[in-house]
Amino acid sequence: MSSKDVQKQPVKPVTPIKPAGDSAKKMIFKIDLNKLLSKSLLYLLIGLLFLPFLTSLFAGENAESISISQMVGDVRDDKVEKIEVSGDEFKLKYQDETLKTVRKEPGQDIVSIFETAEIDLTQTDIEIIDISGAELFKRFLVEILPTLIIFGLVGFFFFRQMRGAQDGIMGIGRSKAKLFIKGKQNTKFKDVGGMDEAKQELEEVVDFLKNPKKYQKVGARTPKGVLRVGPAGTGKTLLARAVAGEASVQFLSIAGSEFMEMLVGVGASRVRDLFATAKKLAPAIIFIDEIDAIGRTRSAGQMGGHDEREQTLNQILVEMDGFSQNDNVIVMAATNRGDMLDSALVRPGRFDRRVLVSLPDLEERKFIISIHAKNKPFVENLDWLKVAKRTVGFSGADIENMLNEAAIAVARTSRDKIDLKDIDEASLKVKLGPSKRRLQDPLERKMTAYHEAGHALASHLLPNSDPVSRISIVSRGHALGYTFTPPDRDKLQVTKSELVDEMATLLAGRAAEEIVFNEKTAGASNDIERATKIARAMVVSYGMSHLGVMNFTPQSELVDLRQAWSEPVKISEHLQEQVDKEIQLFVDQAHKKARSILTKHRAKLDKVSAQLLEVETLDGDEFLKLVGISKAKK
Repeated sequence: MSSKDVQKQPVKPVTPIKPAGDSAKKMIFKIDLNKLLSKSLLYLLIGLLFLPFLTSLFAGENAESISISQMVGDVRDDKVEKIEVSGDEFKLKYQDETLKTVRKEPGQDIVSIFETAEIDLTQTDIEIIDISGAELFKRFLVEILPTLIIFGLVGFFFFRQMRGAQDGIMGIGRSKAKLFIKGKQNTKFKDVGGMDEAKQELEEVVDFLKNPKKYQKVGARTPKGVLRVGPAGTGKTLLARAVAGEASVQFLSIAGSEFMEMLVGVGASRVRDLFATAKKLAPAIIFIDEIDAIGRTRSAGQMGGHDEREQTLNQILVEMDGFSQNDNVIVMAATNRGDMLDSALVRPGRFDRRVLVSLPDLEERKFIISIHAKNKPFVENLDWLKVAKRTVGFSGADIENMLNEAAIAVARTSRDKIDLKDIDEASLKVKLGPSKRRLQDPLERKMTAYHEAGHALASHLLPNSDPVSRISIVSRGHALGYTFTPPDRDKLQVTKSELVDEMATLLAGRAAEEIVFNEKTAGASNDIERATKIARAMVVSYGMSHLGVMNFTPQSELVDLRQAWSEPVKISEHLQEQVDKEIQLFVDQAHKKARSILTKHRAKLDKVSAQLLEVETLDGDEFLKLVGISKAKK
């Protein structure tokens, strides 16, 4: 559109805005009196500080200050019409109506000054002004009162701060628990994916809070405590919020570390205040997250029994054991270190129920994925079962993070839909870290390809190992490449054959380097470390060696908890030597097994590594097609 067209367009008349009637929203002004008073006092203080200066400044604008000698000369020359004597100051009014002032020394008077200068006193009109009343009051207002007010205001603010500090010291023993009002919790059991057994246990707790008389009628008492133990990210805190939402009761939440302070006794005081508040709000739930921060085994430290943590724990023990049957207050706690808790804390009568929250199985992962997949755009016909199978070992937090990373990747590439490749990439990013492109020497890149191909081929050909999901020579984290072999099912138990094949798969990368390059690289260090740990566990803890069914770990007889700091009982040197030989035997056998498989299928090893050098990444289907044989079965 040109500028001429703009000029030809008719101008629409502007409709005047009519004043709103009663339905219009009224402007509400809120005045903070404390803030207004503080600002007013501050401005008054600043004004008083500058009041003497301003008074002298404005007073000096109309009167010039001169010396006594100049005054004497002006009087002698008959230039002065009148002199006003006011204390130590002379105010001179000249014949031309100008005003000047003279300051004299204390003890001098105008008579002695004129007599010394031999001037007739009748030559000029002299007036003596009495300053005993109004003038003294004026000086008090200008010179003394501002100083008094300043000191008064400073003292006021000082004592106010002292009182606030005193209130803070008095309030340091108050509980820092966050109170969630009943009926305001939106989280329900339907929002918690999986954990059916744990939810069933907690549903009974909810029923206790809703219908306590039903249980009291048959002689049952309300459980005093429910302890949830499980790995990080499995939803222990989410379950507590769901209980609060289902029961519609007051919910007090606090972290274990919030009890602790530098001052001894503060934690115990906060515990007393927390439980007193919960009793007033009953029925209520107290939720202590990460209770291992204060609930660790007592007397296992070097500080003795009077440190802050132990006093806090002792107070919790007293409060929980001091509940009466009709208090209708339940303590819920969560930790991922249940083995560290004090035995007196977890006994029945304090924590009556111990709910184990484990990693989700296949069906639970499908449900968790469906919850976190809401409000995210996915391609049609996405195989969610495949996604659930590839996330074995993922917690609920891992799954949420995986789908979020997939959504971020799609937004970064300006696409509209999330597909399976995005989810696979996000799962690897969650577990292994983001991919990094490194500038590698061609020989190093080839070695990495054969190393990862060795892992993948051994895992595919060994009957007790997991199937290959992805192989890549793209660096992630500290690794130059990776072979991803998640289990195809949820495993609750592991056999000796599976452990042996897992060690062989781990050592197949080193075996491929030796077969192809007749060389050894440091890239196999993590594989060797993991294989050695498996072999050590098989010998020392699992009783799978020729030494028999015996545990060879150092033993501590914890009859007295103080013995935890004494040296545990170890096995003899001769037996330790046999243990080391058995560990070495397991590792050597796994290494030989890996070399045997890769030597037999050298052609497939070369084929997979060549394809990796070309495309850098192979998924499970591409690898299976390239190898040409199906996964070995048990």
